[in-house]
Amino acid sequence: MRLTYRAMLTLFALGAVTATAGAQDKLEVFAGYSYLRPSMTSERSFTCEVILGCPPPPPVFVTTHPNFNGYEFSATYKLHDWLGLTGDFSGHYGTVTGNSSGHVQTFLFGPRISLPGKISPFVHVLVGGAHESIGAGVTPITGFSASVIPASGNAFATAIGGGVDLRVARFLSVRPIQLDYLMTRFNSTTQNQPRASAGIVLRF
Repeated sequence: MRLTYRAMLTLFALGAVTATAGAQDKLEVFAGYSYLRPSMTSERSFTCEVILGCPPPPPVFVTTHPNFNGYEFSATYKLHDWLGLTGDFSGHYGTVTGNSSGHVQTFLFGPRISLPGKISPFVHVLVGGAHESIGAGVTPITGFSASVIPASGNAFATAIGGGVDLRVARFLSVRPIQLDYLMTRFNSTTQNQPRASAGIVLRF
């Protein structure tokens, strides 16, 4: 399997080099830090710790809005000076509740419209999928031993937002801010969450 993975990575790298060699200044690659405040619903199980009985347990399902940190990587192929096609990948990680950890990953694609120049604002509309995972853990609740039940799932996702790139060299720009409204559909319900990113952009 290791040989297979290495062969796939080699082919991907060769394809990227070939594409960029014949398409100078057509490809923009962004990489940077990203912050997400997701809406995550976890399931809990309860065991009474009081000898004479416990009060009614709190809700089994609880929704929290933790602070997740992670990365965002995107590549945009420029069809025109102002229009491109973007593939966007991100991963965010943190604590969901108690000592239960979780992560959210997104895989999005769509058009981007930008204003060419040394200061280049842009907007994009991206659609695709998301993967969410919540790990096992314990959350403190008076009178109970409360355990978080691990769970994971995939869902539809879309992101609408934009940002600005500041060109510092012919091949390099700084993206001080990118803001997105990220919508996901886990558990047949809609989650609305903000995403903020910053990093560098390389042009080939």
